[in-house]
Amino acid sequence: MEEVIQKAAEHSSAHPTSSKRAAKAIPIVEIEGQKERRYPCPDLELNRVLGGGLVPGSLLLFGGEPGIGKSTLLLQMALRWKGIKVLYVSGEESKHQIKMRAERIGIDNQESLLLSETSMQHIMQQLAEINPDVVVIDSIQTMHSSLIESSAGSISQIRECAGEFMRFAKETNTPIFLIGHINKEGSIAGPKVLEHMVDVVLQFEGDRNYMYRILRSAKNRFGATNEIGIYEMQGNGLRQVDNPSEVLISVREEQLSGSAIAATLEGMRPMLIEVQALVSSAAYGTPQRSATGFDLRRLNMLLAVLEKRSGFRLAAKDVFLNIAGGIKVEDPAIDLSVVAAVLSSNEDLPLNPKYCFAAEVGLSGEIRAVQRLEQRIQEAEKLGFEKVFVSKYNLKGLTSKPKHIELMPVGKIEEVYAQLFG
Repeated sequence: MEEVIQKAAEHSSAHPTSSKRAAKAIPIVEIEGQKERRYPCPDLELNRVLGGGLVPGSLLLFGGEPGIGKSTLLLQMALRWKGIKVLYVSGEESKHQIKMRAERIGIDNQESLLLSETSMQHIMQQLAEINPDVVVIDSIQTMHSSLIESSAGSISQIRECAGEFMRFAKETNTPIFLIGHINKEGSIAGPKVLEHMVDVVLQFEGDRNYMYRILRSAKNRFGATNEIGIYEMQGNGLRQVDNPSEVLISVREEQLSGSAIAATLEGMRPMLIEVQALVSSAAYGTPQRSATGFDLRRLNMLLAVLEKRSGFRLAAKDVFLNIAGGIKVEDPAIDLSVVAAVLSSNEDLPLNPKYCFAAEVGLSGEIRAVQRLEQRIQEAEKLGFEKVFVSKYNLKGLTSKPKHIELMPVGKIEEVYAQLFG
């Protein structure tokens, strides 16, 4: 027979004030709404992703692969922020290493403070003395609390240190950036609870072999998660890219086959990208399929549609696909540009450089409608394109027709082929 022993209530009559502190439920309509106050960042791209600036007391997790530019971006932000006292805490690099990086960026700011420390107790003591406006922790995996016996980077250490920073942020209304490493699976290393604790999760993406970086918001309690920021890695830091369409489309004197322009959306931001395809006879027994910046499974699906529905013999040919600029695209609206680039390379006929594409391709070979077509058309029109191929099923939702670009409504892949290659 089991005997259940209940623990005595921790707050007995010895604490008569505890009942006064207890929260009471009230009707939600009686709660007064408050507009969040924000610190506008000196970085316009970061401002866009955050939804207008930093909210006081917010805890932000900033993740990315090693060497992608996380530390450079936040150090650059700290140095450019005039009138705001920013404390940059580094547990990975010495003061001299960070000083060298600051000199390379070429910005001098007397209000930016640097602390090279990994002990949580020493860091919290410095935070209380300095009372900074914004804090950057580089990185959360290097922080160590003496209250926990395990080594730095362990799950218990990360949870304890993040909890300490969260309490400080909420009590003092100080925004804190926590830089986090990415593991092999592409998620932030450490316990998943870390992402639940913070208010904002930012992901810094890009290929180290290319110069472009994309900042995404995976979670944001104070704004939307569909905005992105685009940067260009240069020798003196990260440059904000105001018009990504102009830098993601290569300029060449001679027109070559296998290149098509797609009108895509990254978050709320319309931009034009270049899709490159190479179709050649298979040199070995099994044809190769390769995609960079595009889902390989979706490429295989589009090739199967071209083979089965439209009669193009591609089963015995190698197909290579590349999104120029080293960015990754998941928008299904670039399907038609992928098809056009593959057909162009297969026929060895270049496409008109003033044509662009914005449509999804279905399994039966139909050209499907895409969302927010007007924004895509406006971006193509602004960059001087003459024709944009869209689904004929998209025309009903258009409120107004563009003046300086011609719409080419199509319903099947065969119609696209006829328009492009006669």
